[in-house]
Amino acid sequence: MTSFPLTAQQIEHYDAHGWIAPVEVMTPGEAAALNKAFAQAERTYPEHLHAENRNNAHLAFPFFHDVVTDSRIVDAVEQLIGPDICLWSTVLFVKPPSSSGFVSWHQDAFYMGLEPANFVTAWLALTPSTVASGCVSVVPGTHRSLRSHTDTFGEDNILTRGQEVSDVDASSVVHLELAPGQMSLHHPWLVHGSQPNRTESPRIGLAMQSYLGADVRPLRGEHHVTAIRGRAPHDSFVTAPRPSEPGEPHAVGVRAAANAAMSAVLYDGADEVRGF
Repeated sequence: MTSFPLTAQQIEHYDAHGWIAPVEVMTPGEAAALNKAFAQAERTYPEHLHAENRNNAHLAFPFFHDVVTDSRIVDAVEQLIGPDICLWSTVLFVKPPSSSGFVSWHQDAFYMGLEPANFVTAWLALTPSTVASGCVSVVPGTHRSLRSHTDTFGEDNILTRGQEVSDVDASSVVHLELAPGQMSLHHPWLVHGSQPNRTESPRIGLAMQSYLGADVRPLRGEHHVTAIRGRAPHDSFVTAPRPSEPGEPHAVGVRAAANAAMSAVLYDGADEVRGF
């Protein structure tokens, strides 16, 4: 049964500013256990979970699939986009200690090839996500329209194309600091980014990018999604199954196909294609 965890005030804030944070999802102990499971999977399946292969881990690792279908996340998502939900992709964002990787100012929807913008990104912290460790930062109110982006392919830029928007008002930026087990929710048109991790500990988060409402359709390319709640995804999408066990060959193939299709959409028209 849907528990409707978001308050009316939080939903009003989302409508006005484009984001909500923090939202309590897991206990710190649950987040620590999930982070431990991720670390173990990295050691056991290094070919499937390295720095250039962290997209759509939920399609090959059941413990991540359980996260993206967790009612504590999905109930909140339903309040924003409706009861019929599928998931476009996940990304594990890992910033090693004292590292230079950053995410430039951008809008999620710009290269995703989906419309209308009835979708939302959930970002779950597995470790402390602070200003010092490079938490997600947002520019409130920028979710009302899409802006032009410039591809930089910057060496330290974690984004596929190093895409960025200019003329960001630094005085209005809000830093979404999260404790392990908390999440933020943001609109696909919200301008956001993050700075390098300057701490001595890794900063790890799982971005569910994005949960799609029933009316969302592909504009180009092939899109693989995970059925989450309500009616089955529209037949314009390819629906991926739940993995049966970690690293199972069929699931690995499903994930590879989804990643290839996603890469083709994200790099459509690009002058360069990177390995992630």
